[in-house]
Amino acid sequence: MNAASPVDAAAPFATAPAADIAAAVRGGQVSARAVVEAVLARIAALDPKVNAFTDVTGARARASADALDARRAAGGALGPLAGVPFAVKNLFDIAGLPTRAGSKINRDLPPAAHDAALIARLEEADAILVGGLNMGEYAYDFTGENVHDGASRNPHDLAHMAGGSSGGSGAAIAAGLVPLALGSDTNGSIRVPSSLCGIFGLKPTYGRLSRAHSFPFVSALDHLGPFARSVGDLALAYDAMQGADPDDPVQVPRPVEPVMPTLEAGMDGLRIAVAGGYFRAKGMPEAFAAVDHVAAALGVTRTIEVPEAARARASAYIITAAEGASLHAGRLRTRPQDFDPAVRDRLIAGLAIPAAWVAGAQRFRRHFRDRMLALFDEVDVILAPATPCRAPQLGQTTFELDGETLLVRPNLGLYTQPISFIGLPVAAVPVWLDGGLPIGVQVIAPPWREDLALRVARHLEATGAVRAPVSNI
Repeated sequence: MNAASPVDAAAPFATAPAADIAAAVRGGQVSARAVVEAVLARIAALDPKVNAFTDVTGARARASADALDARRAAGGALGPLAGVPFAVKNLFDIAGLPTRAGSKINRDLPPAAHDAALIARLEEADAILVGGLNMGEYAYDFTGENVHDGASRNPHDLAHMAGGSSGGSGAAIAAGLVPLALGSDTNGSIRVPSSLCGIFGLKPTYGRLSRAHSFPFVSALDHLGPFARSVGDLALAYDAMQGADPDDPVQVPRPVEPVMPTLEAGMDGLRIAVAGGYFRAKGMPEAFAAVDHVAAALGVTRTIEVPEAARARASAYIITAAEGASLHAGRLRTRPQDFDPAVRDRLIAGLAIPAAWVAGAQRFRRHFRDRMLALFDEVDVILAPATPCRAPQLGQTTFELDGETLLVRPNLGLYTQPISFIGLPVAAVPVWLDGGLPIGVQVIAPPWREDLALRVARHLEATGAVRAPVSNI
């Protein structure tokens, strides 16, 4: 019998956690090149079903893997993400490729001269970039349905949405195409795909991670962050991406605050409550059942009211529409026919928003932040639904919530918008209730306390209350 080829032997690593891949590459049990080849083969075989990738950077990935293997052979030290393949939403600059941001217009831009800052940070930790991922046009989307590149499909049921706007990121993780992916979250675009695809996601505190060399949507609200199938992998990636960056003018120059050392600290001393009021209305029963499941696993019985959350969501809409429209005003004048009509029409409407409304929304933002911070004098972590429902079907435009017919595209972010409006850190955790599709829960922490959100998420994962299996496509 012939011995298995290195790529065949590496096949199990194609769907392994990032931590396991890195340990095996550092220990010499598998080469980085073999892992990359196994991942590229899996992408080639499965992505035509899922449509997560818009660009596969195979030559670059192979060159990076070979360099890593050569360094190890020479006795050099390898980083915490040694040989771990990752991919990024295509609004991140990838040197040598135009930064699409999900649009038809942007693909006419010159290729990016530099990688996005977070790509560089992950590569400094010895992770290996394998491509760019599909997304909603200009990130103004919660469905993952792109009119130019096609919809990203939910790997757990290909007839359903992956969520957006980081739909390709969510789908790639759930399908086991990569162990780590990066996305963006303005109003919920990490947490919505995490919920619909049954994976873990982290929206860090606003200003925590550098946004340099990524295409913006709403600078006042934009966050970048990771997706993974384990909390440990989220934490590894998050720690690798921390650090001040003078190229991002809104990033707060805080010292690196690693979360890995406290990830297994458990629940002792933590005060946790379930968000009530707004966060117990307008959802389908499974949204509330998922929160109740997580609360029961944590022994949480307290409910806390989040004041004025509906007004926070409305204010987030105003800021999003006005700032997004301002960013795209020139393209709306010169190339309106090249937009997704649903995106174009909302941007045009944003141009008509009075400046006084935007100023009022920003004033309320400060007020709402103060009221939320007061809640964190009483509790350390708040639990809330991530989406009002499981993944809708592809092409579905409306759903019934509390007896009211609402549009799917804007209302998948019903519960995420009030939280990103004031930049709080959130870990999204996946719940599987009854053999159907998954649905997510937000684990919300105070500013700069990603460690608390991830610590709770890790405890839930360790007890089996939440999980992120690879799909069976």
